[in-house]
Amino acid sequence: MNFETIKIKKDNRGVATLTLMRGDKHNALNAHMIEELTIAVKDLADDSDVRIVVLAGEGKSFCAGGDLSWMQEQFHAARDQRMREARKLAYLLRNLNILPKPLICRVHGNAFGGGLGMMSVCDYVIAEEGVRFGLTETKLGLIPATIGPYVVARMGEGKARQVFMSGALFGAEKAKELGLVSEIVSEADLDRAIEKAIAPYLETAPRAVAAAKDLARSLGPIIDEQVIEDTVVRLADVWEGGEAHEGVGAFFEKRKPGWVA
Repeated sequence: MNFETIKIKKDNRGVATLTLMRGDKHNALNAHMIEELTIAVKDLADDSDVRIVVLAGEGKSFCAGGDLSWMQEQFHAARDQRMREARKLAYLLRNLNILPKPLICRVHGNAFGGGLGMMSVCDYVIAEEGVRFGLTETKLGLIPATIGPYVVARMGEGKARQVFMSGALFGAEKAKELGLVSEIVSEADLDRAIEKAIAPYLETAPRAVAAAKDLARSLGPIIDEQVIEDTVVRLADVWEGGEAHEGVGAFFEKRKPGWVA
């Protein structure tokens, strides 16, 4: 299948690189990209020739979160439409989380919101020095709802609470301290580090790897349909409050929201 917002490149070792291709928009997530990613992840899961998946982004950033136009559509949408859109992202993250292959993340530039959510469902995350991270939803009067279960599962509740509500940006060292990043390397060493992370898996039995990953997930926090639906409902509730409209409205009007002195 020909994609418009992503691309998949496979090599003869069974390594598939899934690249976000909206570099001019800092790979911000919109409905079309989420739809294409959902299709791609299913194809990769079903492809027995694929042993390892690398998730990357073109351009200046890995993923800057939600696309501004998509966010503006949600601003004017009805509750049921907002919930449908939230479910699409939630189930994309779920499908990435249960992908029966090792998922290695290559992070550069910026990773905000949904980008941080995608990092949280990867098995090994390699970040370039100088990357900026952030869960900035509360600055807009929103919450990191659909990504929340995966962020908390990755960091643990205590560490997640350090960055979950403040909206503050933080660097690679802090991200590693929080458990979000596995390894930090220089820009020059990024691709070499990815290859080093790939190498051990080429000596492992693919079905055993899938079974081991499934075991690890089963021993961690439960993220089932009930949990996912709860996050969708919570996000819809927040959207209907006055703060979301004030925060998102202020963002697009290039002014400070009313709660900023």
